[in-house]
Amino acid sequence: MNARQRRGTILLLVSVLLALGAFAAVLALIRDVESQVGPKITAYELSEDIAPYEELRPEQFREISVPERYVPDSAVTDLAEIQGRVAVNPLREGSLLQADMMAEEPELSPGQQEIAIMIDASTGVAGKIHPGATINMYAAYRVESRTGEDDEEFEIVRLMVNNARVIEVGDLTEIEAERSRTDAVPITFALDHTDAQRVTFAEAFAEQIRLALVAPGEEQDIPEDERTYTIIGDIIGDPHVDLSRLLEN
Repeated sequence: MNARQRRGTILLLVSVLLALGAFAAVLALIRDVESQVGPKITAYELSEDIAPYEELRPEQFREISVPERYVPDSAVTDLAEIQGRVAVNPLREGSLLQADMMAEEPELSPGQQEIAIMIDASTGVAGKIHPGATINMYAAYRVESRTGEDDEEFEIVRLMVNNARVIEVGDLTEIEAERSRTDAVPITFALDHTDAQRVTFAEAFAEQIRLALVAPGEEQDIPEDERTYTIIGDIIGDPHVDLSRLLEN
């Protein structure tokens, strides 16, 4: 073997040793990363957008493998958990599916429907209304009295809905109201057709809406003649005075 061949052999051996060293370094780096990341678990992400209150189906999700240390406790790791559930809010494609994104599918009685309205957080909810609760809804209005020579305005409070069942309470949302911003909460009720109209009317025209939480087992039907209150009625000794006398021409 001449000098040139010996140099070639030495360079080849050096190249092999450097390659082995680089390979070993890469393996060590991979092992180090794996030891820091830890084991992986199965989770699910959305494969499409899902609208609020839409029923969840397995084909709307794809399985992914995520390091356990990076997965929140609320992450769904078994698709069986979505059975009978609906989306609480709009869900976006690519989001990690978590338990707080879904709720039990509402069970409506025959003739009932779901209706959601925005309720002022300070006057209507106060953090105590929850899904499954029973509430009475009161609305305050300003109306005109035509009993005298001059029309007069006065205020009434009307029980709009008696013993309504709350299906869902949404997230606190900032909304625009009369040139100012206020916090409101979307609340979904299970109502029959007539009560749904009453609630829609109250949301559109009432000066203020209040929800009164009814204690479990204390639900009772309030008589029709006790569903309207006026201060005039209090003054004359009958707090539930007949409105027809105040509004007659």
